[in-house]
This record gives sequence, C-alpha cells and structure tokens, in this order.
Amino acid sequence: MIRTSLAASALLLGLSQVQAAPVDATASYVLTLGGINVAMMHIDLDDDGSSYTLGIKANVAGLGAVVASGTANVTAKGKSTGGTLRSESFALETRASGQTFTVDVGFAGQNVTSFKVEPPVSDYDRVPIERSHLTGVADFVSSFVLKGRALDKGLCDRRMRVFTGVERFNLNMSFVSDDNATSPRTGYQGPVVLCSINYEPISGHYQNNEITNYLADESRILVWYMPLGETGYFIPYRVLLGTSMGDLSMVLTKAEF
Repeated sequence: MIRTSLAASALLLGLSQVQAAPVDATASYVLTLGGINVAMMHIDLDDDGSSYTLGIKANVAGLGAVVASGTANVTAKGKSTGGTLRSESFALETRASGQTFTVDVGFAGQNVTSFKVEPPVSDYDRVPIERSHLTGVADFVSSFVLKGRALDKGLCDRRMRVFTGVERFNLNMSFVSDDNATSPRTGYQGPVVLCSINYEPISGHYQNNEITNYLADESRILVWYMPLGETGYFIPYRVLLGTSMGDLSMVLTKAEF
C-alpha cells in the first residue's frame, strides 16, 4: 500500500507539472478618440505551455495636433505557468514625426533587472524612481492579458503593479458587473465581465503633468474582458478611458484562436 501510495503521489505530481496546451491567438482592435478613428492595433499571443510571447503592432493615423501619426511595436516575453503572466522582457519602439523612441526592460522573478530608454527622458520635475519601486512588478502589456478559471468577477480582483521603463504605477481593478457583447460590428458576441481600474501613480511621472493628474483624480477607466475560447486566457474586448479631450476607446474587431 505504501508503494502504491507513493506511486500515485508521483503520478499526481507528474501530472501537475505537465505543460498547459499551447495557445496561438491573434486579436485586432480599433482605437478612437472622441469617436474619431486614430489607430489600428494587432496583437499576437503565443504560449507554448510554459512561456509566452506578446507582439503588438500599431499604426496611428493621428489627429491634428492632439495625436501624432506614426507606428509602434511592442514585444513582451515571460513565463506563463501559474495564475499570472510573469514578465522577463519588454521592448517598445515608436516612430513619429521623424523621431524614434525605444524602451527595453529586463525582469527576473517579478523584479526589474535592467532598463534603458533612448533618447533619455528629462528628470526635471519627475518623481524619482526608487529601487524599491522596481520589485514585484510586470510590464504594461502583459498586465492586461489575464489567466483564470472562469469568466467571473474574480478576474477583476487584482492589483497590477506596472513598470513601463519610464513610469511606475499601480492599476487597482475592481468588479463592476457581468455584461454581454452584442454588437455585430465587433469581433466577439457573448458574455463579458466589466472591471473598473483606478490609476495610482508611483514614480517616474512628471509632478505637474496634466494627463497624469487627470488620470489619477478624474478619469474613469473601464475594461470589458472576454474569454479567449477555452484557452484559460481572458483579453480585453473593450477599453474605455475618459480624457479631457473625449473618450479614448479600444474595441475588438477580430479574434482568432
């Protein structure tokens, strides 16, 4: 009986360590500001059962002096075992008005090991980034791709500690309601969960920055999450961010998995 029990325990342990099924998914979004299309975004998610890669390509059409036209490319990688994505690297490159801006961040065990920004941002009037701010954090993109057992209010019960390479902030999520996506003009129809987000700046931001202060004090941030089939992943179906220039909205137009 002892040998049988040990064999059963070993089998259960082995099964618990089996990698999850691979995931290969894509999602496309349209971004609008005040009802006007300003960007198109395409996201690729690949997960081999233990590690993930998120790739984002965005084309920004621009909106006069408010939003400059250009492109953005993001790559985030890390470990996918467990209940959350754990960042290992984050890279951003934007091109607009003839200028290129890049960010590279390295992570290990949810702690920042390195970061580089080119060209460097000015430190004048910035809240200093302290070493203690760079522990227990994730990159901005991976924070919004959730893993869970079910589409329920538990998805919203989390606090995202984010480091972008420039700024460190918390996004405190809370459950609002269950909902249904019904519009045939979007890339998904079905149940969703609505979460609200409170933005809490920590460091790296400019103290007198109008956008930062607006986000922290007045803006509403809402995210509707949808299931990515039976993969155990949940991605934004819609994001709504109130700004002083009107609502910034991101809506899913297509998803394949």
